[in-house]
Amino acid sequence: MPGRGIQGLPYAAPADDGLDLVYLDAALLVVNKPAGLLSVPGRGEEKQDCLARRVQAAYPEALIVHRLDLATSGLLVLARGKEMQRRLSRLFAQRQVDKRYLAVVSGSLPTRVGQIDLPLGADWPGRPRQKVDLLAGKPSLTRYQVLSHDPAGQTSRLALWPETGRTHQLRVHLQAIGHPIVGDALYAGAAAERLLLHAEELVFAHPESAQTMRCCCPAPF
Repeated sequence: MPGRGIQGLPYAAPADDGLDLVYLDAALLVVNKPAGLLSVPGRGEEKQDCLARRVQAAYPEALIVHRLDLATSGLLVLARGKEMQRRLSRLFAQRQVDKRYLAVVSGSLPTRVGQIDLPLGADWPGRPRQKVDLLAGKPSLTRYQVLSHDPAGQTSRLALWPETGRTHQLRVHLQAIGHPIVGDALYAGAAAERLLLHAEELVFAHPESAQTMRCCCPAPF
């Protein structure tokens, strides 16, 4: 039944389902996820509303391929059917998807371009936080480019390319070098309307035609 089945709990998409379709064909959908909406259901009835279920209310065969944090907005790919999910999941697992994010961070970075190469692991006492773990962390690499600097607000606008896909990678890496993302209550302890992090571009081979797809969605901030 459309709108049901991820965890078996009843679910009805809201009248304003918030769906912003960026691309749609017989194999996949690309949706712009708003900040503050889960990618998939959480535990408990109060956490059943999510992008996956809203999409499934309209496209029952849609299956999640990857996720974005609750606080992060931007492009999310869903497959139409299990075979397309298998093919697309393989692309993500083998790092054959180029991802670019846009972020606003505190302060001014010392170089216009650079990279952050710090291993990451779970911060078990502080879950769901992650942390830099030089002994047992998994290799994690983020490339960045400074797009602009706002002296008045003491912030910088960055393009970010995560070469690996660790949990909270961009947020932890930027906090670790002293330039946390604006609005990151989890890692910077700063209250704001939203986390200023947006997945703005995905580039990958179409799972059926192998044609290169470039999906773009400008940041709303």
